[in-house]
Amino acid sequence: MIDLRLLREDPELVRASQRLRGESTELVDALLRADEERRSATQRFEAVRSEQKSLGKEVAKAKGDERAALLTRTKELAVEVKAAEAAAGEAEQTLRAAHMAVPNIVQGAPPGGEDDFIVLREVGDRPEIAAPKDHLEIGEALRAIDTERGAKVSGSRFYFLTGVGALLQLGMLQLAIQQAVEHGFIPSITPTLVRPESMEGTGYLGAHASEVYRLEADDLYLVGTSEVALAAFHSNEIIDLDGPRRYAGWSSCYRREAGSHGKDVRGILRVHQFDKVEMFSYCRPEDAEAEHLRLLAMEEEMLAKVEIPYRVIDVAAGDLGTSAVRKFDCEAWVPSQQRYREVTSTSNTTTFQARRLNIRYRDEDGKPQTAATLNGTLATTRWLIPILENHQQPDGSVRVPKALQPFLGREILEPVK
Repeated sequence: MIDLRLLREDPELVRASQRLRGESTELVDALLRADEERRSATQRFEAVRSEQKSLGKEVAKAKGDERAALLTRTKELAVEVKAAEAAAGEAEQTLRAAHMAVPNIVQGAPPGGEDDFIVLREVGDRPEIAAPKDHLEIGEALRAIDTERGAKVSGSRFYFLTGVGALLQLGMLQLAIQQAVEHGFIPSITPTLVRPESMEGTGYLGAHASEVYRLEADDLYLVGTSEVALAAFHSNEIIDLDGPRRYAGWSSCYRREAGSHGKDVRGILRVHQFDKVEMFSYCRPEDAEAEHLRLLAMEEEMLAKVEIPYRVIDVAAGDLGTSAVRKFDCEAWVPSQQRYREVTSTSNTTTFQARRLNIRYRDEDGKPQTAATLNGTLATTRWLIPILENHQQPDGSVRVPKALQPFLGREILEPVK
């Protein structure tokens, strides 16, 4: 949630952010009205409740007609207090709904939509491959990827990783965890089923609700990223933030891919289940911008280790998630498509998630303040696509990046005859 004090002081800032996102400013006006109505209803309740308490003391001292009159007023006040309390509760619920509807305030992101990103840099040389095979053709020849049996067992957009495919993914994720630990991150294996308040707290039950799998019988949600569990890990806590607190979460992830019918149906680019190592940081708000760049540097370090060319883009405001004020994506070169495709994303969510989840720290005066949170992909199943394609050899084999060789025990992956 955004800071209501900031909204009251500078509502035009929030309206401008909505316009950058391409969203309605009416949500801001509705929140302003709800905030004013909640404060008015609360003041009314507190006023009649205070009068009720004062009257109770007077009744104890009064006698005769005065006492009778006070008792009559006491009964009237009881009705008023009950009504005022109900009105205040209703106003609080209205405010919460309006508050939840307003996304975070954009900071520094370029204007525009999905295609209006800014390329910050391109890194690495694109390989010159005559008639490159795509990752699925390569993976099937290696007996590393099996989408036919995945569909047979679970339906479309499912797959098996077998043999060297499984080893390649496990090696990549272990390499990511190793790097995270070297940089002071706490390794974590997180729950993949979470309560509604955890999903809502991270901003995934608003515009992104259609992407989420829900288990109605248990009122639990399957996460699309371990960001959800890592964010909720310190919910309703006051944590020590002398420096950033960093976690690296390994989990399976699930996405419905609603609205993507007929889009990227071949292979494992857009699937319902995948594995990922996600970085997550808690820090003081004034440290969030620097921490964001640190997470991006971590992602680039991993991409260098697997030796694939990529570019870094500054995502436009209209393509940001609900919680993010700014997002950088790394997009790997995919030879078979002759284009870059997203493989990592890192977002600065400032105090938005922590305010929803009630995560605080103590400032120098010992006063509780809302923390900032950030997240970033360190490795995921999708990385197998650029790894296989960029390292393919003319004979159908695949060169294993040096950093991954210890995990696979070989330098070359050979097609299975």
